[in-house]
Amino acid sequence: MRAIVDKDLCIACGICESIAPEVFSLATEPYAVVLLDPIPEELEDAVREARDECTEEAIILEE
Repeated sequence: MRAIVDKDLCIACGICESIAPEVFSLATEPYAVVLLDPIPEELEDAVREARDECTEEAIILEE
């Protein structure tokens, strides 16, 4: 699985980082950055949850 953050939609609210801090970071950019590519299988459920909770629908998953 790969995760992509649409930087034009992301409002840097931090929901994804709070759900999957191993995968998403707001430390270096004014939008969420994906730290792992591909996403390890053990983190896939958390990444799906982050996508589902993203208020701006800025997280795109490629399965």
